[in-house]
Amino acid sequence: MIKTFEPAYIQTARNGLLAKKVESAQYVLNRCVLCPRECRVDRLAGETGVCKTGRKAVVSSIHAHFGEESPLVGTNGSGTIFITHCNLMCSFCQNYDISHEGFGREVSDDELASMMLSLQGQGCHNVNLVTPTHVVPQILSAIQIAVDKGLTLPIVYNSGGYDDVNTLKLLNGVIDIYMPDFKFWDPKIADATCNAPDYPEIARQAVLEMHRQVGDIVIDKTGIAQHGLLIRHLVLPDNLAGTRDIMKFIHDAVSPDTYVNIMSQYRPCGKAHETPGLSKALSVEEYKQALQMAKEEGITRPLQR
Repeated sequence: MIKTFEPAYIQTARNGLLAKKVESAQYVLNRCVLCPRECRVDRLAGETGVCKTGRKAVVSSIHAHFGEESPLVGTNGSGTIFITHCNLMCSFCQNYDISHEGFGREVSDDELASMMLSLQGQGCHNVNLVTPTHVVPQILSAIQIAVDKGLTLPIVYNSGGYDDVNTLKLLNGVIDIYMPDFKFWDPKIADATCNAPDYPEIARQAVLEMHRQVGDIVIDKTGIAQHGLLIRHLVLPDNLAGTRDIMKFIHDAVSPDTYVNIMSQYRPCGKAHETPGLSKALSVEEYKQALQMAKEEGITRPLQR
């Protein structure tokens, strides 16, 4: 008999661990250290730090998305919930109105759970949480509510890669698919674009923890991802992302079977012009070079847009 796939959070809820995770995550909001920024503000009292988010999550949009990676999209789309604000704040963000300008509305945990169930009702293949790092407590609470109401879709954690390992451990047994960005290898570039010189080291540790939890991505016979790790890497002009070093790290330290989406869609957005080299679009030749670097470093499962 073929075993039916069951999302990780269902068993975690069944054995009572999900409720404990919700409680632990809520406690962190008292003096928030959810992400590497460690703002230590009391978000339960309405204080905000870098992510400009208090007790409630802010959502900009919810819909079936057909522009995501093919193992997520399938025939019915990936059920994306775009979280407003961000803990990384890239100067060149292509969703600048959402991440920097705060387009969206506050939602309760019950509303967030209803959104997840609505996407399931539309036939989406997963619930894809975009930029979730700063609202992990709200997400855990919403999943607890939704699982009691019949949620059975895989949960995708779609982050910028600037994730604290302790927070990720709270998500162990809850998240089915991790899809982080690995943006930069050079601390100087991370500092110039995100004011986060520690980003490369943080991202390395985060990716390793994500892979420890879910392993390499597993795709069913219909081509839909069930669980595992998928890494995104946006190629930047003038090799500012450090593509070769990132590909080597993924191959040597994570897994040579890691799915990597090597993305070509960089264009100057937001305040990109403030960083030398980022005020121009990526050339076709630069993208081809990035693909060649991945191949030379042993990445055998690259996804290309």
